[in-house]
Amino acid sequence: MDLLPHLDPSSQTPLYQQLCACFERQIATGELATGERLPATRELAGLLGVNRTTVSAAYELLEQKGLIAGHVGRGSFVAGRTPVESIDWSAVLNRPAKQFAINPAVISFAASRPPEELFPVDDFRRSCEEVLGGGNLGSILQLGTPGGYEPLRNYLLEEARQEGVLTPDDDLLITNGCQQALDLLRRVLVRPGASVAVEDPVYPGLKNILLEGGAQLVNYKQGLPQLAILTPNFQNPTGLTMPLSERESVLRDARENATILIENDIYSALRYIGEPLPSFKQLAPRAGTALIRSFSKIAFPGLRLGWVIGPRPLITALRETKQLTDLHSDQFSQAVMLRFAESGRLAAHQAKMIDAGRLRLQAAMSAAERFLPTGSTWTRPEGGLNFWVTLPDGLDTTQLLERTQREGVAYLPGEVFHVKHPLYGSLRLSFGGVRPDQISKGIEILGRVFRAEIDSQKQAEREPATAWV
Repeated sequence: MDLLPHLDPSSQTPLYQQLCACFERQIATGELATGERLPATRELAGLLGVNRTTVSAAYELLEQKGLIAGHVGRGSFVAGRTPVESIDWSAVLNRPAKQFAINPAVISFAASRPPEELFPVDDFRRSCEEVLGGGNLGSILQLGTPGGYEPLRNYLLEEARQEGVLTPDDDLLITNGCQQALDLLRRVLVRPGASVAVEDPVYPGLKNILLEGGAQLVNYKQGLPQLAILTPNFQNPTGLTMPLSERESVLRDARENATILIENDIYSALRYIGEPLPSFKQLAPRAGTALIRSFSKIAFPGLRLGWVIGPRPLITALRETKQLTDLHSDQFSQAVMLRFAESGRLAAHQAKMIDAGRLRLQAAMSAAERFLPTGSTWTRPEGGLNFWVTLPDGLDTTQLLERTQREGVAYLPGEVFHVKHPLYGSLRLSFGGVRPDQISKGIEILGRVFRAEIDSQKQAEREPATAWV
């Protein structure tokens, strides 16, 4: 056996199950051939730095599955490869991340997205027609460059320059949305076992790609390692905004620890109340900071258009990595978005989005005050699309989700967002894509379900225990 199995002590999957899954994959792919002898349990335990009983339990599980055979005095041997017709894909892929099925027919607070009914479809159609009627359609439909459609790149570079978030040492890369930007940064900057500072709770799309890369997640408030990825404006899931004093403190800590600071800034254009605060890039333009932005929250999520601004060496590495994954982002979408922006249609739509978002936020805060059970707390965002609710002790939002969906409302439970400690009593409510009247109705239903569970628990506590004789 040439390659030792890789075990993750921080995973919720027991070590012996991880070890069993590693051997299953190696047997299924032929890395471990039929008849090959596995290391003795004591030997392998020493190599992996685990208890011998962990290895013994993994071997026992493999024997139960018929994949190895133990012979007294001789050891354990591979019994044979799994036939192609009966590959256990769940074991081979080993993807334990929990998924929550959301019923599309309910009032859904589960997705952090803009309201579809406000999409300016006619304006978008005109932008498409203008691009289709232009003289450079052929080049737009040709293979492009991994950096992005150059006219849109130049537009975004000039916007960044005027805003004060671009220095002569910076460059810009267009990506397939914010999510690809985060994934590319993980591929370039994160090595297995490296610590990455994030918020807690944190956006699961970031959490999952970092864990996939073998990162160890830490709360940024407990110190900054080599890399930190933060969302200071209307953070997902809490909706909170980092005060200016804290931003300056984070930058001081980043300088002292030589921390690369990535700012996920996809919500800042959706401020409904209060004054905007400067980004990390504005406060320290020449520090080791990079800025992620996207059109997804202020325009059309389906176009998948984001970008990264950062030091030129970093952008070069991201561009090279992007070329390996998809060659380049769709140029037609980029050309249409450029036309949509240059025509003034984007600014007009953004103004409507802010007005609509302000009404939705007001409806959400008012409904929370009226309907959530006594003892609940929640954040009070000044913008964005989400807010965070913590229910009274004893309520489990993961268990209650199925019940609220039967009543016609969905959300994402706190379990999805935690970094270190499960947040079973919390939930994220994404109000941006829900009409104000539906927001009020949905939170009223949630409040009714939550209060009924509290009453049920109190009733159970009052009932005398049954005497068994």
